[in-house]
Amino acid sequence: NLHLTGDNHAVSVTHNLLSAFIDNHLMHGNKMNIDPFSITWPRVVDISDRALRNIIIGLGGKDQGVPRETGFDICVASEVMAILALATSLKDMRERLGRIIIGSTRDGKPVSAEDLKCAGAMTVLMKDALKPNLLQTLENTPAFVHSGPFGNIAHGNSSIVADQVALKCADFVITESGFGADLGAEKFMNIKCRYSGLTPNAAVIVATVRALKMHGGVGKIVAGKPLPDELVRENIPAVEKGCENLIQMIENMKLFGIPSVVAINTFHTDTRAEIEAIKTLAREYGAEDAIESNHWARGGAGAEELAEAVVAAAQKPSKFGFLYPLEASIEEKMETIATKVYGADGIDILPVARKKIKQFNEWGPKYTHLPICMAKTHLSLSHDPTLLGRPRHFTVPIRDITASVGAGFLYALLGDMRTMPGLPSKPAGEAVDIDVNTGKIVGLF
Repeated sequence: NLHLTGDNHAVSVTHNLLSAFIDNHLMHGNKMNIDPFSITWPRVVDISDRALRNIIIGLGGKDQGVPRETGFDICVASEVMAILALATSLKDMRERLGRIIIGSTRDGKPVSAEDLKCAGAMTVLMKDALKPNLLQTLENTPAFVHSGPFGNIAHGNSSIVADQVALKCADFVITESGFGADLGAEKFMNIKCRYSGLTPNAAVIVATVRALKMHGGVGKIVAGKPLPDELVRENIPAVEKGCENLIQMIENMKLFGIPSVVAINTFHTDTRAEIEAIKTLAREYGAEDAIESNHWARGGAGAEELAEAVVAAAQKPSKFGFLYPLEASIEEKMETIATKVYGADGIDILPVARKKIKQFNEWGPKYTHLPICMAKTHLSLSHDPTLLGRPRHFTVPIRDITASVGAGFLYALLGDMRTMPGLPSKPAGEAVDIDVNTGKIVGLF
């Protein structure tokens, strides 16, 4: 939210324009007979603010609107952000914005942004945001930074348009999927690849010694606080135990028929024995290679060996395939992801989600023959952030599900996953300030 590219601002105002249209329609007679209790379209802001998760609007008298319960999501969870990332052209974006479902009428029919006559104005607000933002690295390598749907609460991938442009400019394109192979990478394969028509030649799985130690049951990382001593001391058994999580990530890429390379981002506290333990296990369980990378210190030269390994993996034959057919039932698609990607025994569909699935089935294939976007914690392969490593014998609760028809997926909420985060006890903003003499920002890193 430091206005790097302007994408977040465009998404926020576009999303909130539709929110305003909804409440304006309710105030001026509700001609479409929208059921206020069915409205699933919140407002968004690009600040982690837990106090806005559940609010009441329209208070203060009849001139202030119709009182109702609603809330705020964080901007990156907006369906508009997902549309920005998945649209392939201005025409496609216009059509997707029109397909957004905000709720239903009192007799159970879906209501769209097109029905509210808002989609055209939304597209006008987004037309410049559709153009990828060209930045560069410190070594002048071009990089597109475009869109920002998080991998845990959204589909977690940069834009299709940026990938398309990049492929016109280079022999190899690296595109990011947020968090692990259970989140952004799974959604890259099952969602993004369906709409882009592109398939990856290889996957790079990033790991660190300290993260694998944590998954091995050592230490606890708290946002805003220094790492505990046990995470920076050599502990080979903890690294090996934590590699169970990495092995699941490697196996997940095999599910899609994609060769993978493990990139070990090294820190000065890592020991040679710990790094070698990761390399041995990664190669043993199916990674094409496992390579140290210290580009953070040496720039491009620090990733040269990694790049060579990725090129070699990308040139090997692959048999890309989706994890499930779109025609499968909603329940079957969610269970496939949970059992094959997370390692769960199954899923438990809670009453709110079950009621909505019934409604989507009544609305027809347009609302059911869609890929699934699972929103869950990034701290575990499961829905429970306390289950580290490679958890087994658990069931994934499906708390809620929304039809994000504009984005082109069904959006399921797992466990206690929230779409509006809260600030930690020591927010990073406490350290941020500005040098009033030079205008330079300090305290970001």
